[in-house]
Amino acid sequence: MVLAIDTCLAASSAAVIDGDRTLASRTEPMMRGHQEALGGVVRETMAQAGVAFADLDRIAVTVGPGSFTGLRVGLAFAKGLATALNIPCIGIGTLDALAEGRDGPRIAAIDAKKDQIYWRAFDGKGLVDPAAQPASEAAEIAKGLFGGSPPLLIGSGSALLIEHFPGAEIVDRPLADPAAVARLGAQADPETAPPAPLYLRPPYATLPDA
Repeated sequence: MVLAIDTCLAASSAAVIDGDRTLASRTEPMMRGHQEALGGVVRETMAQAGVAFADLDRIAVTVGPGSFTGLRVGLAFAKGLATALNIPCIGIGTLDALAEGRDGPRIAAIDAKKDQIYWRAFDGKGLVDPAAQPASEAAEIAKGLFGGSPPLLIGSGSALLIEHFPGAEIVDRPLADPAAVARLGAQADPETAPPAPLYLRPPYATLPDA
């Protein structure tokens, strides 16, 4: 029994799965305010699933890339709840969750603004580590991985990649499915998937020099 939590992008989301069955899933779109909303989203999802917190076996949480503030909210909540319940807390990459459920050559990409995308290429497994790069640079690397076959493009960064992959199919998936996060969390080894934030570039807001 897995509870999944995702606050990395423009929503607060949660899902509960039992094996292969999704018992409940809830997504509340929002650009900010994850901290105020997440507790209610999780409580309502658990109530809809008909599952007590004591029945959970593990918690899965997205670790990024995504919003610096959002991902920290989800991580803090998930780790605190897992500690209270004495169960494992599993960290899942946002790009892995976007790509979950699809087969074959594919790229999960998030529009990272500043003329960059967060991206990762997959073909059965992740072929490269997640990175933040201009779309043109990411495309050149991906072409070396996939050869002449256009990959499936998934996520909000797909529009920035499509010109480099004529004929590629786009999956319009602006958010990760929290049930996908839960499924990946159920399969992951807690020893190799810690709930640690994945930052691919420094935050825009920094402290002034002393």
